[in-house]
Amino acid sequence: MAVGIESLIQNEYFHFLLILASSLILTKIIHFILVKYVRGIAARTKTDIDDAILKIVTKPLCSFIIFAGFYFGLKSLSVLAPYSTKIDGIFFVVSALLLSLIVSRILGVLLSSWLKVQKKYEKMPKLIGNMVAIAIYLIAFLMILDHFDREITPLVLSFGLGGLAIGLALQNTLSNFFAGLHIISDQPINVGDYIEIESGISGYVEDIGWRSTRVRTLPNTLVIVPNSKLAESVIINNSLPVLEMSAVIQCGVAYESDLEKVEKVTLDVAKKVQETVPGAVKTFQPLMRYHTFGDSNIDFSIILRVEEPVSKYVVTHEFIKALKKRYDKEKIEISWPVRKVYYAK
Repeated sequence: MAVGIESLIQNEYFHFLLILASSLILTKIIHFILVKYVRGIAARTKTDIDDAILKIVTKPLCSFIIFAGFYFGLKSLSVLAPYSTKIDGIFFVVSALLLSLIVSRILGVLLSSWLKVQKKYEKMPKLIGNMVAIAIYLIAFLMILDHFDREITPLVLSFGLGGLAIGLALQNTLSNFFAGLHIISDQPINVGDYIEIESGISGYVEDIGWRSTRVRTLPNTLVIVPNSKLAESVIINNSLPVLEMSAVIQCGVAYESDLEKVEKVTLDVAKKVQETVPGAVKTFQPLMRYHTFGDSNIDFSIILRVEEPVSKYVVTHEFIKALKKRYDKEKIEISWPVRKVYYAK
């Protein structure tokens, strides 16, 4: 019996299973500590950066421990000794990729947190995160080539020639990519801004990607605009320099109207709407200005002030209802289109 146990202990396949089982147990222990204890400590801190980093690191770290156990287990098998170099290479490649994954995600969280405190960024465009990830994976790729003693210079030359051919074939894609970089660096728009494009599209900027920008319209549909077209368009950014903006409403009254009375009644209604309707700037004093002798009416503009671009729709809606009701009460007429016809004798 003792001889059988001793031979089992000396058996290399038993060593392989023992190493693999130990790595699985160690993974369970580390996962338990990270989830039950470290996460609780991170939750009590003032920042949520550590919570995000912990969530990112947990699974790749556990995967690495299992993979490392599998690697050392394979190294213990004499039957695989001739393939030791290949096993080492596979382990290095997988380790480099896992490390790149962890580093790129951590940098993404840190960059996103830094951008949130900047005045012009509330969300991080995915293009920035993708560029960081590409840079990290490129460094990992070069490290892998160096590990296998591969010459980088011929590869760079090959990539240069291949890149030229690909660039010619993908002119539109590259144009959109660099237009996206231009939009992010020049900052005519930012994620979260309410914009209007000359093509008639309006809505909130959801994301600036490597190829296109996503705009969410008020009906809650998503419009995909190629970055190159957006960069060349005339854009009205209603969120800059501040969200607060004017709501200008056009109206007109009959030529027989008492203009002093019209002005007094209109401003009275505008002030009540400005003070009571949600989304209106309570402290703003509305303005009214006559501007045109129209075909049927004397036309004027009423200027209200709203807290954000989308509030102008509700404020305008409530103002028109209130003004029509008050005009009816005061016998102020908004004329139908009128044409006078003269008969020659």
